[in-house]
Amino acid sequence: MLVYDDAASGARPGLLMVPDWLGVTERSAEQAARAAGGKYVVLIADMYGKAVRPSNADEARAAASAVRADRALMRKRAQAAVDVLKAQGGAVALDPARLGAIGFCFGGGTVLELARSGADLKTFISFHGNLDTPNPDDARNIKAPVLVLHGADDPSVSKAQLDGFVDEMKAAGVDWQLVSYGGAVHSFTDPHANVPGRNEYHPRVAQRAFQAMNDQLDEVFAAE
Repeated sequence: MLVYDDAASGARPGLLMVPDWLGVTERSAEQAARAAGGKYVVLIADMYGKAVRPSNADEARAAASAVRADRALMRKRAQAAVDVLKAQGGAVALDPARLGAIGFCFGGGTVLELARSGADLKTFISFHGNLDTPNPDDARNIKAPVLVLHGADDPSVSKAQLDGFVDEMKAAGVDWQLVSYGGAVHSFTDPHANVPGRNEYHPRVAQRAFQAMNDQLDEVFAAE
């Protein structure tokens, strides 16, 4: 799904967006529209294929787990989505030289794995995503700044996983930032998340996180 403001003019940077484990939905389109504003063209990646459309948490867990279990496949599909985004320049006002990637939950972890693959993008931004990887040495392939926007009380990301990510970034010499938001759990940017203490929308933190995203994008795209 391609999301952009058709009232805006001029060539805009592009963002690959990997959604949460439910995949390409109206809810993910809402997040893409919030990210796009009038500044970006956003392509929502389908990480499952057209035959897989999760309709509940159990189906989403199965679909996401299958992709997470095969990181080579995850990277391949995410890169294919990057290639599709680049190809949109003929249809919309897109600047293919200024591309980044953002992801939410399962998508945040996918974007970090895309970074570890050595993808040629300007930045990689994870919202409440998984931070683990089976191949931490691959962080040495990362070519651009990484921004992780994390809920300090997220039960889906253990302290061991968080510490492992920090060690991974340090060992690889990555240009990285980790913002830990107090009082926020998993899915803090999702207005539909309503499982207290586990998956819960936090409007103030969501606003801060999207501002952090925009600041990061302003920085990396201004360098062009």
